[in-house]
Amino acid sequence: MSRATEIEFSQPTLFAQIKPFVKTMRPKQYTKNIFVWAALFFDQKLFFNGTLFNRYFFRTLIAFVLFCLISSVVYIINDLVDIDKDRQHPSKCSRPLPAGELQPRVAGIGAAFLILVTLPPALWLGEGEVVLLYGYLLLMIAYSLWIKNLVILDVMAIAAGFVMRVASGVLAVSADRFSPWIYMCMTLLALFLALGKRRQELVLLKDSVGNTRTILQEYTLRFLDEMLALVSASTVMAYALYTFSAPNLPPSHTMMLTVPCVIYGLFRYLYLIHVKGETDPPDVVVLRDRPLQIDVALFGIVVVLAFYVLPFN
Repeated sequence: MSRATEIEFSQPTLFAQIKPFVKTMRPKQYTKNIFVWAALFFDQKLFFNGTLFNRYFFRTLIAFVLFCLISSVVYIINDLVDIDKDRQHPSKCSRPLPAGELQPRVAGIGAAFLILVTLPPALWLGEGEVVLLYGYLLLMIAYSLWIKNLVILDVMAIAAGFVMRVASGVLAVSADRFSPWIYMCMTLLALFLALGKRRQELVLLKDSVGNTRTILQEYTLRFLDEMLALVSASTVMAYALYTFSAPNLPPSHTMMLTVPCVIYGLFRYLYLIHVKGETDPPDVVVLRDRPLQIDVALFGIVVVLAFYVLPFN
């Protein structure tokens, strides 16, 4: 076979790797990075200088895109590390790497490219963004290689990743009205989501937990349900305290109107996993469950009204 013929056959093979590579990046899970936008809303810079498309909006947008790309790197590395275990998982076995659709070498090169391409815009945003972005990457690599096998610390590491997303948004807008209460609420909400995902995995795998993820043997449904109850109650309490005691909020306490949205969102998810037997991760559930989507939309509308429409003073 001539060299020209070899190239002719190798090019379609390489091109065919693009679709499974993008699938491995898991763009559907980019909803987790929405927390980067929190500071833009809560620091009252959504309509800075009377316009939506202001410099803080674009800085937040860049930070959001960078976290999406870095989180894709994390997913790729995690799939490379767990490729053998994922082949025994009832749903993860269909992912491109364990299914053999994506070559590990291509995945590794693609991950390295994403790491490099995020550096220049991160440096433009500032040194703090670089520290957060690559600190998140190192934390998640440590999670994939080690922390995910440590009971309780595994979910705490996931929660830390969400807090780092919020902190990225704070740096992007140079926040000066952003309450530390938001960090507490975000930590508790992230723990709630991480515990919900662990419960989903435990229910889905049942008796085969040891074949796919060893750490699940350290959890039981009762243990997870008790932690979910504790964290959900703490989340409601922390958020309620934020709405009427944090500085720089509307003195009319209109933010308290968002408390029912938070309560309903938590209760709705608990209803879905306990009554409806939902086994998908929380981020997937939000994309599919209409009542949750309406609840999130109402929450956003009330926040915008409280901070930007109703009289602040």
